[in-house]
Amino acid sequence: MHSYRLTHLKELESESIHILREVHAQFENPALLFSGGKDSIVCFHLARKAFHPAKVPFPLVHIDTGHNFEETMTFRDALVERYGAKLIVGSVQASIDSGRVQEETGYYASRNKRDPVGHHRAAQDRLRHRRWPAR
Repeated sequence: MHSYRLTHLKELESESIHILREVHAQFENPALLFSGGKDSIVCFHLARKAFHPAKVPFPLVHIDTGHNFEETMTFRDALVERYGAKLIVGSVQASIDSGRVQEETGYYASRNKRDPVGHHRAAQDRLRHRRWPAR
């Protein structure tokens, strides 16, 4: 008789898939923050596995700092198109232009600290529409 054992990596994958399914089941409007980096890509891949053969049932939320590599944006858009994912894009520049935040200046200035403003704005838009607007 064979015993059923998961490798450490398969166990982590299984637990991650379970968490994604539970979040979808327990919360009204979950979303997956997506920067286009390796962690976001892995999370999206796990979400695809969790809901296969259906599409990922919640949107990706990307906050554009204005400092992304063009290749990152191209990859993000291709990924969304290929898998039919919903995408919400918030913009740090739009928050600066509207006066909601001030852009940092100086040697250590970063727009990454402004991401929460974009997240908050995307959440407000979602509440106003009672659904995630598709891109």
